[in-house]
Amino acid sequence: MSVKHALGRGLEFGRTVFRLGILKPAGRVTAKFRGERLRFCPQARSAQPAPVQPLLPVRYRYLRVSLRGLAARLQADGFRRLAGGGSPRTRAVFLAFGAGLGLIEQQLEEDRSTAATCREIQALFQKKKFQSPLKAFSSGYKLEDYVIGKQIGKGCNAAVYEAAAPFAPFRDDSKCSLVELNPNGEKTEAPESLRIPSTRSRYPLAVKMMWNIGAGSSSEAILNSMSQELVPADPQALKKENGEIVLSGHFGSVPKRATAHPNVIRVYRAFTAEVPLLPGAEEEYPAALPLRLNPAGMGNNRTLFLVMKNYPCTLRQYLQVCVPDHRQGSMMLLQLLEGVDHLCRQSIAHRDLKSDNVLLEFDSVGCPRLVITDFGCCLSEEDLKLSFSSRWVNRGGNACLMAPEVATAVPGPGVQIDYSKADAWAIGTIAYEIFGQPNPFYSPAALESRSYQERDLPRLPSGSPEQVRLVVRLLLRRNPNKRLSSRVAANVLHLSLWGRKTLSRLDPAGTGRLADWLLCRSAVVLLQGWGRSCVEAELQRGFLSNLDLEELRTAAGYLISSREPGPSVSV
Repeated sequence: MSVKHALGRGLEFGRTVFRLGILKPAGRVTAKFRGERLRFCPQARSAQPAPVQPLLPVRYRYLRVSLRGLAARLQADGFRRLAGGGSPRTRAVFLAFGAGLGLIEQQLEEDRSTAATCREIQALFQKKKFQSPLKAFSSGYKLEDYVIGKQIGKGCNAAVYEAAAPFAPFRDDSKCSLVELNPNGEKTEAPESLRIPSTRSRYPLAVKMMWNIGAGSSSEAILNSMSQELVPADPQALKKENGEIVLSGHFGSVPKRATAHPNVIRVYRAFTAEVPLLPGAEEEYPAALPLRLNPAGMGNNRTLFLVMKNYPCTLRQYLQVCVPDHRQGSMMLLQLLEGVDHLCRQSIAHRDLKSDNVLLEFDSVGCPRLVITDFGCCLSEEDLKLSFSSRWVNRGGNACLMAPEVATAVPGPGVQIDYSKADAWAIGTIAYEIFGQPNPFYSPAALESRSYQERDLPRLPSGSPEQVRLVVRLLLRRNPNKRLSSRVAANVLHLSLWGRKTLSRLDPAGTGRLADWLLCRSAVVLLQGWGRSCVEAELQRGFLSNLDLEELRTAAGYLISSREPGPSVSV
């Protein structure tokens, strides 16, 4: 390498570093050089480096530990050769590479500081747990404890009824109706089936009665057969008699219990009881009734009952009469991503996400709050992988919104289906419904997840936020390795909603501004108070309690690349 070439490479590297804003003030750099040189003199070789929590993976541990020392050695040798003579080529090489490694070490030091800030913020907000809107109660383990009202929902394996109990009052902050949230600002009357029930204040609970066909009538058999429904159950949902309740579950192990989250349904009570003749039963689901209630029925005498909060409507019903504005639509999409990320962190895949399985209510300022429900098809496995040895293995519900890697899986020995990003893909399809367009995987467009091409996806409305279009495009990638995870997708929306000004000044390689913004955001959320129950406050608290620097920088990188000149990323 010639002297000219070596100096040119060094100057080029220096200009790049200055452009990225990595260099520290000259005084700090000089002090660092001196400190590193003294640290690695022969008398100090036995000193051990301070323990750090760097960003690089574990396999680069040697590089993390030795990079600082290598930079100092090269810098010291360069200065020594500069003072004591030596060929120009050697001096240039030592100075160029020593300075380069020193600058890299400064960037790693900044990353370590920002990662430590993220951990401290995360620890602070994780101490504050989500509080249920239902006050604690000790009763309600029998069907006779509840007053059952009219039917408010029906699926393919259960019916839902409104209910009330004197021992279970709610803290209800919602005050808006579908009619009040009409996007045109007019009080147009919604169809009767889509109005918020006026009796909800009298019936704050909902009782879900499972249809028991073929599971047997013993409590143990019922709980074993329907164990997935217990995934979102409260720790006190099941009454423990004669010791612990033991379940085997559909997948051979006790199902995980998802911890409380504002965007995941909570089951407050679960118990077995004899099937009663409830309103509309003979007309709506006669085949699910037992013989004592219907001579042609195929159901068993006992079944599982689940007690939950009574929500006004489903997401599908809401979107039939209302189109949320762009900010509310972004927060609705963000809530679904936060709920799925919460489940993924606990190794739970829903596997049946659709607008019918998302319940909706309104917070104190009229913003829709979404809650994921109906866990009858969920998978609860450590690595979110399911052995697909034969075609009889259940891949999940709703074939139309089944992720490509699930829909195209071919059964065979050793084949496994990875569900880690399947729910995130389904959220990408629901985004079309939230922003006022038909789901492209339903009729009439009817794209098929097993065969569609990304170029076939329709465009979201031109007025929809650019960041939403970016997220939807990346969520609907066929290759799961190139698809955004629910956490990174949520971070993209968080940054676009709360950190737009910071993002406009953020450099791709710098993290200092990001750390400053996180500290300011944390202070704002704390000053606003933890008791706020509005959706915006809940989203910000959830974001700060799940901070991870690598995932945050990945999200920022997508946003920065989308604002730079290049190919369009809109859907």
